[in-house]
Amino acid sequence: METLFIILGIVFVAVVAGGGALLAPRRRRSRLGQGTAGQVQGGTGTDTIAPPATGATADTGLGEAPSVPTLEPVAEPSAPPPPAVERPPPSAGRMVRLRGRLARSQTAFGSALLGLLSSGKLDDETWDEIEEILITADMGAGPATALVDRLRTEVKVAGTRDMGSVRELLRSDLLELVNPDLDRTLHTEPHGDRPAVVLVVGVNGTGKTTTCGKLARVLIGDGQTVLLGAADTFRAAAADQLETWGSRVGATVVRADRDGADPASVAFEAVSAGIAGGVDTVIVDTAGRLHTKTGLMDELGKIKRVIAKHGTVDEVLLVLDATTGQNGLRQARVFAEVVDISGIVLTKLDGTAKGGIVIAVQRELGVPVKLVGLGEGPDDLALFDPETFVDALVG
Repeated sequence: METLFIILGIVFVAVVAGGGALLAPRRRRSRLGQGTAGQVQGGTGTDTIAPPATGATADTGLGEAPSVPTLEPVAEPSAPPPPAVERPPPSAGRMVRLRGRLARSQTAFGSALLGLLSSGKLDDETWDEIEEILITADMGAGPATALVDRLRTEVKVAGTRDMGSVRELLRSDLLELVNPDLDRTLHTEPHGDRPAVVLVVGVNGTGKTTTCGKLARVLIGDGQTVLLGAADTFRAAAADQLETWGSRVGATVVRADRDGADPASVAFEAVSAGIAGGVDTVIVDTAGRLHTKTGLMDELGKIKRVIAKHGTVDEVLLVLDATTGQNGLRQARVFAEVVDISGIVLTKLDGTAKGGIVIAVQRELGVPVKLVGLGEGPDDLALFDPETFVDALVG
């Protein structure tokens, strides 16, 4: 029995000793955890442990601590640079530079006429064929008949079939019909502290807004300052299109803050901004209204009256598609009844051999063609030159 008590005593001492050994590391780890939070108790006072520096490893006796990644600051996206402002070429000589393109589109017209006129047989049937070619070129029946009668007399009197001589007769008669004596000056010079105002009108699809942008390039190329008024508030993309043209050459654009705004109000604000900004010319784009819509045509008259409160409207340019022929003439008549058209802009003249529209529209309205569009490029709008045009016609 005594031996049993001794054995139990030994077991009890072993258990107590083993439990203390197991609890000691846990107490040490607990004290170390408190120390990393801020303080560790020492025998002589309190020692403060600084947190480890970034990227450094704290020596705690427990191995290496995981490193804390350094976050780089996120750079804010920078605004895109403004588009480079172009310097368009001057207007002088544009028509001459584009003559080759115009001549290529008119070759069939000139070649057919010269071929018939220089043939050895000029009977009534041949002259009828010449007249048909002229009418097909949208010259109109009246001018075509007059030209044929005159050529018939001249060729008969001259008694020649020489290609060079016939060409000179045709050139002279066409030039007279185109009328080089008409005043084709583009009135874009400011009046003292007030800018010149150019109102651009026309139906849908004639290239009116594009013409405004190209005209701005013509004027800026000649050293003028230009402001564009986006008074076409019915077509959602018109103002955006005009702003694109303006941004390329540094021209300011005045537009409405919503679609469907009053066009006359936008035109008024554009001219006001032009006066305040001291620009040379304000170009106002109008809606591509259908000439059969009486209300829309009346609105066009309103725009002109509102602009006139600031002064005179120096130019009213009617944009016509050269490929529309006689339909373009009907449009011109109606627009002429609403506003005093001062000049014609013929677009898409390079894509057709129907150059006779120049003669027809001038004869119909008594208004000169002042500008012609001879391509899709930004600088393919040229001041109209009668002699260059006729030379391109006859080849």
